[in-house]
Amino acid sequence: MNKELAEEILDQLMKREIESYRVKKEDFLTFRTELVKREDFKHYKGIAEIGGDVTYKYMDEPRS
Repeated sequence: MNKELAEEILDQLMKREIESYRVKKEDFLTFRTELVKREDFKHYKGIAEIGGDVTYKYMDEPRS
């Protein structure tokens, strides 16, 4: 995964074009780096999976 792909996926989640996205363990750091740069960072919810993958969803209400 590269920076551009991560940004595209985050935009798709925000626009509700996709409901969720599973980030593979090896792509996590690249994806997370782009995620924390966003103003709406707290709207993304990551759910850790067995094996190190994380599934992200976009929420209407930001987490605290």
